Amino acid sequence: MKIMAVDYGDTRTGLAMCDKSEFLASPLKIITMKDFDRCIEMVAEEVKLNKAEMVVVGNPINMNGTYGPRSEKCCLFADKLRELVDVEVKMWDERSSTVSAIGIMNENNKRGKKRKESLDAVAAAIILESYLAYRKNHPDD
Repeated sequence: MKIMAVDYGDTRTGLAMCDKSEFLASPLKIITMKDFDRCIEMVAEEVKLNKAEMVVVGNPINMNGTYGPRSEKCCLFADKLRELVDVEVKMWDERSSTVSAIGIMNENNKRGKKRKESLDAVAAAIILESYLAYRKNHPDD
């Protein structure tokens, strides 16, 4: 199944996709848009353009397991996205995905403008990899 992951941000929203075999998650693109509703529309366009069969939206749950304002905004993002696409939209715990993305980019010596240009898409790929690992180990969910 082709699955798209979304790492929503107030300015930049990262997208990632996996192949039909759900083996490889890759950064897709970054949408730079500050307008909340327009960003959702742009993500919906990408879902259709890339023929995604499911969307996983990163949920930035606090480290103590509580849901803060960022989590609420991402949940609202997912709710509004559901209205625009004909595929399942799931929330997925994204704790530490951006920190992991920064670590990966440091290892690959991507810094400054190069890092800023791809960080959110790499974070979306990390979210997607986490979800794919879960799917592989929980095929009945």
